[in-house]
Amino acid sequence: MFSITWKKLQLERLKFQRGVGNTGILIDDSTRVLVQGITGFQGSLHTKFMLSYGTKIVAGVSPGKGGQKVQSIPVFNTVKEAQKKHSPNTSILFVPARFAAKAACEAIACGIKTIVIVTEHVPIRDTIQIIYYASKNGAIIVGPNSPGIITPKSCKLGIMPGHVFKSGNVGLISRSGTLTYEIAYSLSQKKIGQSTCIGIGGDPIIGISFIECLNLFRDDSKTKAIVLIGEIGGNLEEVTADFLKNANFSKPIVAYIAGRAAPAEKRMGHAGAIIRGQTGTAEHKIRAFNNVGVQIAEKPSDVAILLRKILDT
Repeated sequence: MFSITWKKLQLERLKFQRGVGNTGILIDDSTRVLVQGITGFQGSLHTKFMLSYGTKIVAGVSPGKGGQKVQSIPVFNTVKEAQKKHSPNTSILFVPARFAAKAACEAIACGIKTIVIVTEHVPIRDTIQIIYYASKNGAIIVGPNSPGIITPKSCKLGIMPGHVFKSGNVGLISRSGTLTYEIAYSLSQKKIGQSTCIGIGGDPIIGISFIECLNLFRDDSKTKAIVLIGEIGGNLEEVTADFLKNANFSKPIVAYIAGRAAPAEKRMGHAGAIIRGQTGTAEHKIRAFNNVGVQIAEKPSDVAILLRKILDT
């Protein structure tokens, strides 16, 4: 497709981070959704669930399947055809990993500005190419290996179980899909609703980051507090803590870091959840957040307890 270095990608992402705050919280009840890979098993199944939740899906794309319908949604051979007839502004990918880069870049080239990649096992080189192309064209990539995004009672993109979420004023950002559902359910049970929940993905290299999501929530008047769910592996949490040192971030943050008992050099579920040497440990991430005033939950159920104290003061 094209060649790019990691350093060049990082420079493009810095430009992207400075402008991302104007995009709100990514999805709402006016979002017009395109499903790429709509005729596959996962694509058709989750199209049904997303429609049931109230998501406005306007078209689907599956090469060679144009003219069909899935759940009464028209299917096109190309994004260009779908864009011309239905003007989607957001896309979600349920395509095989080997086709993810081509599908994402096709959507970006057609002017779609938010792309959620549910697909896992996307090659790292392909992910880098997707992120670079998105950065050059002002698009936001969520994922790969993302469970999706949900703005409760407005729009659901992805595989999240919609019934565990409740509309409210707490933003949630997570590297883990299942912990997103567990903690969101715990919050909902305590009558703490969510403004938007974003699963950023569990791969070593992903599109939208904790920092970019924090900038979105900082500019969102509905969001009063934020939950950040991290896990072992990589340095996303440490980089986020460094950002918070000088960010003058006024909204309270509660974090939960999974993997305290994880052994080194063993992948724990996600490709990105692996400790190497002394880096990426839960203790290191917790210490980094403690140093910048982020409250740490010892276990998932503690998140709601800490938030209730914050919101009631």
